[in-house]
Amino acid sequence: MPAEQPTILATSGGWRPGHRSALEFGKLIHFALDLSGVEGRRPRFLHVGTAGGDQRAMNANVAEAGAIAGVDVSFLNLFTMPPTDDLESYVLSHDVVWVGGGSVANLLAVWDVHGLGPVFRTAWEAGVVLSGVSAGSICWHAGGATDSFGPDLRIVTNGLGLLPYGNGVHYDSEEQRRPKIHEAVAAGLLPKTYCTDDGVGLLYRGTELVETVTERPESGAYLVVRDDSSATAQEEKLDTRVL
Repeated sequence: MPAEQPTILATSGGWRPGHRSALEFGKLIHFALDLSGVEGRRPRFLHVGTAGGDQRAMNANVAEAGAIAGVDVSFLNLFTMPPTDDLESYVLSHDVVWVGGGSVANLLAVWDVHGLGPVFRTAWEAGVVLSGVSAGSICWHAGGATDSFGPDLRIVTNGLGLLPYGNGVHYDSEEQRRPKIHEAVAAGLLPKTYCTDDGVGLLYRGTELVETVTERPESGAYLVVRDDSSATAQEEKLDTRVL
């Protein structure tokens, strides 16, 4: 059962330390699963680890977390080769796509080589919930700030653009994030930009932001827009629901 309409949950969270395992699904991942509307069977969860280099150790941790949660987990590994020649059918066979963190610049380059942009757009339009953390949040947007190139953040503007906004992640935990986003929006490098503190997710239906949610009560979400009259960035804190 697909989601009722195209759905993206873009986050700066999702995982938590496990009690007897390295990782468990946090509230944001469970929320993504709920958004898929699956009933009467185990949800099908596709983990995409491109941004982290498709690390098999991470895959093992995700598989274990899925088993604990009662979820069927598959992987879209692109190193050293994709799991199938028909990536569109493979992605469409899942309820939720979760894209892990790491290098968003490398992720976008590798996805382009394999033609995954159109595949994910088709899945999104078909009601597969697209989600992820950090790089897995920025990728659905027009662009955002990244440490893909080194410790000094740079702006990428070649995101998939399913969402016509900029995206800022880890807004409260990495000191360069807020000023870099403000600088990029003020300069017109990024359009209006939605940002998340750690533990926060942005829920989009189609291209409209309909809700912000958090698994950490102290964390928030923000909208940064350009004031054309002063060529500066203005920030607004958004109402956020605690999961």
